[in-house]
Amino acid sequence: MAAPFAVLMSASLVLAACGTSEEPETTETSTAANGEQDDAGTTAKVDLGEVTTKEDTIYYSLGGEEWLGYNGNTPETYSTYNSVVNERLIEGFMYFGTDGTIYQNENFGSFKLLGEDPMTVEYTINDNVTWSDGTPVAYEDYLLEWAAQKIQDGDNQLFNHVGGLDFGDRVPDGPQGEIGGKTFTIEYKDPYPDYQLQVSTAFPAHVVAEQAGMTIDELVAAIQDEDIDALKPAAEFWNEGWLSPTPGQLPDASIIPSNGPYVLTSWEAGQSLTLEANESYWGTPPATSTLVYRFVAPEAQVQALTNGDLNVIEPQATVDTVAQIEALAGSVNLISGDSLTWEHLDFNFREGNEMGENLALREAFAMCVPRQDIVDRLIKPVSPDAEIMNAREVFPFQMRYDEVVSAAYDGRYDTVNLDGAKAKLEEAGVETPFTVRIGYSQPNARRDDEVNLIKESCDQAGFNVENVGSPEFFSETLPNGDYDVALFAWAGSGQIVSGQNIYSTDAPQNYGEFSSDAVDIAWQALGSTLDTAQQLEQTKIIEKELWDQLFGIPLFAHPGITAYDATLSNVRRTATQSTVAWNAEQWVRAE
Repeated sequence: MAAPFAVLMSASLVLAACGTSEEPETTETSTAANGEQDDAGTTAKVDLGEVTTKEDTIYYSLGGEEWLGYNGNTPETYSTYNSVVNERLIEGFMYFGTDGTIYQNENFGSFKLLGEDPMTVEYTINDNVTWSDGTPVAYEDYLLEWAAQKIQDGDNQLFNHVGGLDFGDRVPDGPQGEIGGKTFTIEYKDPYPDYQLQVSTAFPAHVVAEQAGMTIDELVAAIQDEDIDALKPAAEFWNEGWLSPTPGQLPDASIIPSNGPYVLTSWEAGQSLTLEANESYWGTPPATSTLVYRFVAPEAQVQALTNGDLNVIEPQATVDTVAQIEALAGSVNLISGDSLTWEHLDFNFREGNEMGENLALREAFAMCVPRQDIVDRLIKPVSPDAEIMNAREVFPFQMRYDEVVSAAYDGRYDTVNLDGAKAKLEEAGVETPFTVRIGYSQPNARRDDEVNLIKESCDQAGFNVENVGSPEFFSETLPNGDYDVALFAWAGSGQIVSGQNIYSTDAPQNYGEFSSDAVDIAWQALGSTLDTAQQLEQTKIIEKELWDQLFGIPLFAHPGITAYDATLSNVRRTATQSTVAWNAEQWVRAE
């Protein structure tokens, strides 16, 4: 499944909001891709043995978007661009290997399934795991993460968590443990196939308590009692206190502790964010002392790599980009492979938007979108086996893709049908040319080309396609619903309950406010069974409903490329939303 990522509701935001794109992460993705393996045949992190941190600086970039804040779990900050930094600061119980395989982070702790009726999981944090201010990572941190997806003030969610009420709904009684304890259990009300992902990372509860004017005992008691009034100051800080109203101004170091290999030290707005080795880190020291994440648009990354301004990049895989990197052979290494990121067009179903209210209008647009031409001209030159993507929960290179597609979709939008589009426009009863505003994040050369190809085709059918791409697409256009069609990608990893946070009614990442009882029921059924056959059947139902109601139009799975300075070791590409930085603490320059 998909980015951009659905959401790994409380889990490690490897992610999520939705890849090598600028995408909102979906933390929910279907079965794992066939990612590349290292020489040892494993997709997990490699044990480097004893490590002495080298005094050096490595510069890397995923894109040009500004960092949004320490709390990357709000709908406004949940993006791959944020998590590529924040995952260096906060660790958890699991991580994804290069192909989406789930690995327990044994250095951090462990978890085990105690029983299936009721479904109960026990978590143990290793004794030495602490925040960089010396406070142990403990039960209360995970209780706060649960509260952020459980506590409501009337009809409103008290904490602005991108996971909505997912964790709270699935685990009504919350984590069971003691303040300061290193072990806790959670009991699910129904079996949950992605239980390994539900609990991974958590923010420092002691910081929230202090900033809310509470003791940790008082915060825990307020959560356990669901005392709304007592929790309002804590929620206010959780929602806003970790975010910087002015780009370039980091929050005070005392409120952004790290339990990962790096700490944040400086931020130059529009330029870069600097991470230094965490001197209080409890695990294997990072191989390199300083990482600098630079905000560099994909189109400028190869030149920056050539100049030495960047050492590791993961740009969009275009013909020109690949050719430029190949010309640097000897000084630069290039890795390519499958990607669990996929491009799509989503319609706006918000009240008053004619596109979302008129199925015939959506069908007309789908008939004129030149999906095959987009793949042939923009993707196949880089990835010759690329094909139109006709599912959302399974990728073309994954098992059961053909089975799911054959059950859900008859191919009616695979080729352009201008006559059919004109007839559907007449059926829709709208005046022509009908204006369609396509929003996406700029700068992005490939998306510029995609919109141009769509306009060239659809304007012939009676539409007037307007390009409303903007650098503020993810911060303003998408969350505000100021578009008719949104063009972006979801980036994911290897999950089962894929897309529930995107396609369900009122879900936090359902930006277009689509609603379908049939889809909601199927997601609930899929997310409440461990029976793989039942999961597959519900996936077919979901895919068919999303096609029949035309939630949106899948386009293609992204080809993935990574390029890096040949003097570096341990740089490994991944198919998942974790990006090439998934093991950045292991990068080091050869002597």
